[in-house]
Amino acid sequence: MSDKIDTYWQQYLDILPESERNITYIAEGWGDSPEMATELGMLIAQGIKTATCSALWEWEAEGESPPEPGIKTIVLDGDDNPLCIVETTEVTIRPYNEVDAQFASDEGEGDRSLEYWRRVHWQFFTRSLAANGKEPALDMPLVCERFRVIYK
Repeated sequence: MSDKIDTYWQQYLDILPESERNITYIAEGWGDSPEMATELGMLIAQGIKTATCSALWEWEAEGESPPEPGIKTIVLDGDDNPLCIVETTEVTIRPYNEVDAQFASDEGEGDRSLEYWRRVHWQFFTRSLAANGKEPALDMPLVCERFRVIYK
């Protein structure tokens, strides 16, 4: 990680009691472009975006386990600058076609409607799954994650 990310993490640790400082984190931008990372990161930092999803197939292709509640993530913009730290509060696996209007709204993007969510996420999964030779499907399993900002 970069010095600015390490420094940001240390600033967060400094506000915690000594007994709670032995924790790890990941640092990442969200989306599939620097512009999207900045856009989504700002929505998260503003408290508008409190949920996200990813295709379970991508986790499996990378040999990784999906996130679990309690994980801390430094949200980065498109230039890898820290914007805030979030803590995952809930993770569920559900098919794309069972994502509901509340979850779509909690994702905080566009007009926050389910229709908008379906359109832009179908486009996103079309791009992101292609790297693994897959195409989106109505029943594709999604890792649906809720989080809260714990530091800015």
